[in-house]
Amino acid sequence: MIQLSKGGAYLINGSELIADGPEALAEVAAKTGKNITKEEAVKQTIAYGILEAHNTSDNMDKLKIRFDKLTSHDITFVGIIQTARASGLEKFPMPYVLTNCHNSLCAVGGTINEDDHMFGLSCAKKYGGVYVPPHQAVIHQFAREMLAGGGKMILGSDSHTRYGALGTMAMGEGGPELVKQLLNQTYDINMPGVIAVHLTGAPSHGVGPQDVALAIIGAVFKNGYVKNKVMEFVGPGVASLTPDFRIGIDVMTTETTCLSSIWCTDSQVEEFYEIHGRKGEYKELNPGEVAYYDGVISVDLSAIKPMIAMPFHPSNTYTIDELNANLLDILDDVEKKAAVSLDGAVEYTLKNKVRNGKLYVDQGIIAGCAGGGFENICAAADILKGKFIGADEFTLSVYPASMPVYMELVRNGCAANIMQTGAIMKTAFCGPCFGAGDTPANNAFSIRHSTRNFPNREGSKLQNGQISSVALMDARSIAATAANKGILTSAAEFDGTLEKYKYYFDKSIYENRVFDSKGVADKDAEIKFGPNIKDWPAMCALTDDLLLKVVSEIHDPVTTTDELIPSGETSSFRSNPLGLAEFALSRKDPAYVGRAKEIQLAEKAREEGKCPVEAVPELKDVFATLDANFPGLVKENVGIGSTIFAVKPGDGSAREQAASCQKVLGGWANIANEYATKRYRSNLINWGMLPFLCEEGELPFKNLDYIYLPGIRKAIEEKQEIIKAYTVSNGTVKEFNLTVGELTNEEREIILKGCLINYNRI
Repeated sequence: MIQLSKGGAYLINGSELIADGPEALAEVAAKTGKNITKEEAVKQTIAYGILEAHNTSDNMDKLKIRFDKLTSHDITFVGIIQTARASGLEKFPMPYVLTNCHNSLCAVGGTINEDDHMFGLSCAKKYGGVYVPPHQAVIHQFAREMLAGGGKMILGSDSHTRYGALGTMAMGEGGPELVKQLLNQTYDINMPGVIAVHLTGAPSHGVGPQDVALAIIGAVFKNGYVKNKVMEFVGPGVASLTPDFRIGIDVMTTETTCLSSIWCTDSQVEEFYEIHGRKGEYKELNPGEVAYYDGVISVDLSAIKPMIAMPFHPSNTYTIDELNANLLDILDDVEKKAAVSLDGAVEYTLKNKVRNGKLYVDQGIIAGCAGGGFENICAAADILKGKFIGADEFTLSVYPASMPVYMELVRNGCAANIMQTGAIMKTAFCGPCFGAGDTPANNAFSIRHSTRNFPNREGSKLQNGQISSVALMDARSIAATAANKGILTSAAEFDGTLEKYKYYFDKSIYENRVFDSKGVADKDAEIKFGPNIKDWPAMCALTDDLLLKVVSEIHDPVTTTDELIPSGETSSFRSNPLGLAEFALSRKDPAYVGRAKEIQLAEKAREEGKCPVEAVPELKDVFATLDANFPGLVKENVGIGSTIFAVKPGDGSAREQAASCQKVLGGWANIANEYATKRYRSNLINWGMLPFLCEEGELPFKNLDYIYLPGIRKAIEEKQEIIKAYTVSNGTVKEFNLTVGELTNEEREIILKGCLINYNRI
């Protein structure tokens, strides 16, 4: 089904693979009649060509990228624009689209959600952007329909910014990286490796894009095969997939931890652009005659079967047939993994969902940037036609990804077929994906064609004793399950025919409602501020020395950004840095905020020229120990704050708030064995936090210990590889080593000055 190469490979004419090795280039020459070096072949990938065209440096190993377009939604654009305004923003220098698909229900917090929307509209007018009102489209569907272009690059403040199937290399990053683009700065990365995803065959009956995506994620996530690399989809199997199908696979590449994705393009993609009135944006993309890849994921599409990702991660994958055949054993394994993810805070089981040897599901959702596509919903409608979901616990909700998609489903009758079953059609909204809508009942089990199934991401609150869970599936198998009234069923069991529906895009829907400045800024336009929209608090520069209290210690194999700052109703406070910070780690370590704020009192006292010991009396013994071991210590030059340890933090969302909430609570650093994603590490750096790394094994400190870092500012300035640190505990100090990994000169300056705002302001 899926095979991973152990090394690199050459791809000849977009089809034939030759594994790298001593005789590889000779074999390439024999087949092509050309002598080519590996260095030349590396430059023949699609990814290399696009990156080269957008690189502003003279060094392809050290890229400085300027993107063509930007996009954000309503839980990120307020913070981004506020940061850019504080740094001197006068006009959006490139097309910037502000969509409203996350807080569009306006259900929590009074006026604050709609206040954010009005802020966005007024900023689109003032700075020359595009504003997409609530319920019109989810961020990524609008980008596919109206922004993508062959050979272009788009940066979005959402982790699922992926438009590779349309020939656009897109990346999801934390807000500060968009701020840099708005300030005419660059996105700085080392040249990423490129992994070929070589597709052969064609999908079998009942298999949809989520099935292919989950199979790939299950094969590559745990081993880090594509981490921070570009996935390039090539091979004869690409032609067997429609653009909608390709899009459904592509958007899920985020869950592999890759940096970005790109696909070869063809006449089907050209037709997609033509349907959307933008044929001029199409560009044929193919690798060169001989292209070298750092690895190969070989996917036989015909061997893929309907899949399910069980709680609590998209990589926890099985075929549905495998799950049904080994139900109790797999559910037992899920429970064991849940005990780790949930820290044993609540009792968790899915075994009580087994009825007569079958797994019963309480809820089905087809939604968002992954599931809400036209073909997915049409296929679900065909499977459900003439059926009904029943009057028991099971419910089904369907969210088309945009109003143009919804309109066409109404016109072709698929919407009526779905509603006739007892299912509900809803408007474009990302809520089911991050816990702001359709939260299941306590102990309920939901199957969703959406992007993630992390703990509590469906909206339950572990700290309140609540638990429900999500498994990821394709819309086709969700529909087959719904037709079977909630009994888990593979779409391969559907014996009917899936029709091929032609899509007609009605551009008037956007023309009548979306505000488009056409890039013209109105400097006299007044920005509308709601009472919840707050400026970022002042942040001081990195001090000569640091004294950090460990206020949270997390030993889960992976810590998601949802655990660092929960989603759901907290999203309403993302225009209020201090208000949102109160929720930091609330589902993982409820004591974190109190501990961080307590030690922050010492730093506030220091910055005001007062005695930190008077603010935090326990520091008296700590400083006594430091005085005894570090003669000449100047307390006024010792910054005081907090840090957390996590084994591998930052999987999941691009949300910058996972880092900024720690910062505004006095966080100076994270300590980790490794960082799950580049984007989380970048968020730490852009908020002036040190991304420390320590070796795996027994930690030289424990929760509530203090860590002293003498000369930390000098260490960053002088690019020291090893940073000496000291655990301060019970009157003694113990030396250990930390590193910060590779930092660009700009990143060092950001850390030294305290944050990106200071970097641009000072």
